[in-house]
Amino acid sequence: MGILNPTFFRGKKIFITGHTGFKGAWLCEILQLFGAEITGYSLPAPTQPNLFALSGVSKKISSWTGDIRDRQALTNAFKAAQPDIVLHLAAQPIVRDSYRNPVLTYETNVMGTVNLLECVRCTGTPVKSVVNVTTDKVYLNREWCWGYREDEMLDGYDPYSNSKSCSELVTHSYCNSFFHAPDAPSVSTVRAGNVIGGGDFANDRIIPDCVRAAISKKEIIVRNPHSIRPYQHVLEALFAYLMIAQKQFENRNYAGWYNVGPDDCDCVTTGHLVDLFCQTWGNGLTWSSHAQPNAPHEANFLKLDCTKLKHTFHWQPRWHIDDAVQYTVAWSQVWQNGGDIEQEMVRQILAYLEA
Repeated sequence: MGILNPTFFRGKKIFITGHTGFKGAWLCEILQLFGAEITGYSLPAPTQPNLFALSGVSKKISSWTGDIRDRQALTNAFKAAQPDIVLHLAAQPIVRDSYRNPVLTYETNVMGTVNLLECVRCTGTPVKSVVNVTTDKVYLNREWCWGYREDEMLDGYDPYSNSKSCSELVTHSYCNSFFHAPDAPSVSTVRAGNVIGGGDFANDRIIPDCVRAAISKKEIIVRNPHSIRPYQHVLEALFAYLMIAQKQFENRNYAGWYNVGPDDCDCVTTGHLVDLFCQTWGNGLTWSSHAQPNAPHEANFLKLDCTKLKHTFHWQPRWHIDDAVQYTVAWSQVWQNGGDIEQEMVRQILAYLEA
């Protein structure tokens, strides 16, 4: 297993961009459980309802409302936080939204990264470790049956994926140009696959669509049931990010570019994922395929090779796809029944730590 020491984060000042999103809210819950001092910078939560509010974590951290494109506002928050560790999650993350608004997508995902790295470079803060979260979609997708490695060509197809490829290149340039000295911050990018988990309310994502259909007792509509994706629980990705942040804080030789994804057995079709969801949810839930004519391009086959992460840190996934679906459904049914969201999140975090 990858070595992540929860006590390492106790008292550390951590700056998180995009903390009001799905991943960001889970990340804040983990880190406050570990005793970190968290400052978040983000636009208001992108959905209603949203996990950031439901979890109650908003009351336990310092939260700045601002746009990642606003460098001055970001700088003000950064200087106030004086972070030791930076986790950059702020993004326009939806492929279909990137077709509708490519300019916003590039401004957010590319210039947002520039603004964040300028804060690291110019504000004189004591940052030692920076993790930029991108996506598995940064690669030129040749629809290969094997996984992409970190040295493959970066050239995402759609505006979202391509903007994340650009974010990678921006980060590489800053590392080469400004962060190469022995006392410079350690900087890594992490390329994660499709994450699922309780509390994702985004549009145009399959699990949120499943949850909405299940609660409203409707049939689930699946656009691309034969598309293969590397699905993993959100905690798998977040714990890998934190492990990298910790290890490169302790030794800058660990800084680099890392794929974060599940084992091959968990690279499944969307139809298989929905089958698992229906079986786990119960109540006779069903789905059907409704391919949309003239729909925007989306990859049919995408898989990551995570050998580098596994060999460097002795890391292995802890939960397989059926575990991920079970925990996602458990959270969703707690929410549906008006249960204690924070308690359920803590239960799942502790279960993951003990896996």
